[in-house]
Amino acid sequence: MALSNFPPIILKPPTSSPSFYLFPYLPKSIHPVSRIRPAKINKVGVFTSTILSAAALSDPYVLQLAEILEDSLPSTTSSSPPLQKLRDFSSESLLSTPWPSRKDEPFRFTDTSFLKNSKILPIESPPHNDLLISLIDSSETLLPNLSIVDGFVVKSLSLLSDDFPDGVYVGGLSGLNSEDILKRVSEYVSSFQGDLFWSLNGVGAPDLILVYVPEGCRVEKPLHLRYFSVEGSEKGSKSLPISNPRVLVLVEKGGDIGIIEEYVGGNGDKCYWSNSVMDVVVGEGAKVSHSYIQTQSLNAAHIKWTSVRQESTSTYELVELSTGGKLSRHNLHVQQYGPDTITELSTFHLSFGDQTQDLHSRLILDHPRGFSRQLHKCIVAHSSGQAVFDGNIQVNRFAQQTDAGQLTRSLLLEPRATINVKPNLQIIADNVKCSHGAAISDLEENQLFYFRARGIDIESARKALIFSFAAEVTERFPDFSTRKRVENRIRKLLDPTAS
Repeated sequence: MALSNFPPIILKPPTSSPSFYLFPYLPKSIHPVSRIRPAKINKVGVFTSTILSAAALSDPYVLQLAEILEDSLPSTTSSSPPLQKLRDFSSESLLSTPWPSRKDEPFRFTDTSFLKNSKILPIESPPHNDLLISLIDSSETLLPNLSIVDGFVVKSLSLLSDDFPDGVYVGGLSGLNSEDILKRVSEYVSSFQGDLFWSLNGVGAPDLILVYVPEGCRVEKPLHLRYFSVEGSEKGSKSLPISNPRVLVLVEKGGDIGIIEEYVGGNGDKCYWSNSVMDVVVGEGAKVSHSYIQTQSLNAAHIKWTSVRQESTSTYELVELSTGGKLSRHNLHVQQYGPDTITELSTFHLSFGDQTQDLHSRLILDHPRGFSRQLHKCIVAHSSGQAVFDGNIQVNRFAQQTDAGQLTRSLLLEPRATINVKPNLQIIADNVKCSHGAAISDLEENQLFYFRARGIDIESARKALIFSFAAEVTERFPDFSTRKRVENRIRKLLDPTAS
């Protein structure tokens, strides 16, 4: 940004003698100088009107955090044009984005103050080899996989299939040599803008991980993206290491792929912050089956954005399980960009400790004959646990003959357990078939009576009913090995004494 492009504004020095700081920290990509430190106004200065207006709206804490993230990136790494475009776009948005509070409607029931009160430490490199070896031993997978450790791709932990069809690319954008694919990536890398955490990821992501499927290509085996969080501070510490993995899935016309995202805490009950983003572009007639599993440390923060762009006659299916994290929030945004489009979303959240499990979803239907189904289920099994669901389905004027359904069902198993649900169906079109519903309860007495009348004790009856409540979602995982692993995880959490 050249200063000569803007009319200068002359600032007169203040009449009073006390120190007065004009500007907070500004990201490097916004200002031609490497950074602007707080400067005392004690002489005439020349600034641009753009910087002045941005500074007036800025949150000093947010901009300081953005600068810390930028400074953590290796100076020797050259950014590809799409990645630099993302960083510039994210930096600009941070100039007018404050830290969220409980007064903001999207965060009304989600407290993020413990993040702001922590000392955020960007993770500048993946861990040493000894920790990587332990990860290999504890996380076997038979599927083609890419391992992302603290936001960095680690090839020694990955095993990509030689059977991938020609043209399929899985890896960091820094290792991509195709100019044609780079141009396609550049079209979508900043086509959507999320909230503060989306932008912080864009500033701090060390690389953009790309999954590219060319036109008409079908990938037979699911791709397993394994996210390991290794760096972390001890429980009770104010330090919070942060990682910013970012993935773009780009499936061209007629393509087909299954993606399994799995987030695990690789080092016990450490404190850390995983701030992740996945953007998905589903081309015309293409299909993406997306499985998302989150089992982070119970002292961790896990904030994830998933944005999906669907072209005409495309299909996107999401099955989600979230059981980890002290704070776990999934922001899901899906938009249908063509007619005859299918979207299916299935989610199960389990809060078995002092946890917050949060899903904020938004589905926008703009074209005729769109089809969508959303099922959200959660269990809060701890008196200090809570769950949040804010689901918005928007059927716009030209989305005639839309068939959209939304259902949220929740179990509260302990006194003082909390859940806040807000299903929201907005319909402007006049020729649609839409429905939504919500239910919150404990286990029904007539269900327990049915078991007890057949000689089954009440504890066994409760366990069976709770597990079957979750099974309606978990049985939708398309990969058998993933489905069995998820079921075993739920059984163990609901009944720690079971073998």
